[in-house]
Amino acid sequence: MSRTLVIGYGNRDRQDDGVAWEVIDVLRHRAAQPSLAEDETGLEQLGNLVDSIFLLQLAPDLLDVAAGYDQLIFVDAHLQPDAADLYCTPVQPEYATATFTHHMTPAMFLALLQALHHCQPAGFVVSIRGNRFDFERGLSAATRALVEPAVAQIQQLLTVAEESQAQTRSDGPPL
Repeated sequence: MSRTLVIGYGNRDRQDDGVAWEVIDVLRHRAAQPSLAEDETGLEQLGNLVDSIFLLQLAPDLLDVAAGYDQLIFVDAHLQPDAADLYCTPVQPEYATATFTHHMTPAMFLALLQALHHCQPAGFVVSIRGNRFDFERGLSAATRALVEPAVAQIQQLLTVAEESQAQTRSDGPPL
């Protein structure tokens, strides 16, 4: 069976930068999983066909965990003025020197995963426009309105992965 890890990251104390936590929370509810408590990342509860976690940032420590999955979906806020409010795009492994020592892109994460663990899960980025990044909790109305459509994008990726795996099984060698 195909396994997917949805990795939300951001800072819940910086308004819309915490949008991935909201997306993860909705996904967990729909999968009949409990919400994450303040002190939980979701790493304590892995083992499902679809796992979801929320972290402050992508970090090399997560590579060992991610190596066991067939698909990784990265969820984060963006500020790109020329990008759609919500977009979902495939991401390919790409090694690049980080400008900041604590910054890792999904492409870099996949490149390190490939180099260190010799695995190549499918990768996707679901990015949601952030509008406010003040020091407080709670999403702006405009960003909150994008949570459900982001969840729908992720569920579509999960469905496509499931259908692809079913097709692969049916195309197997004859018995």
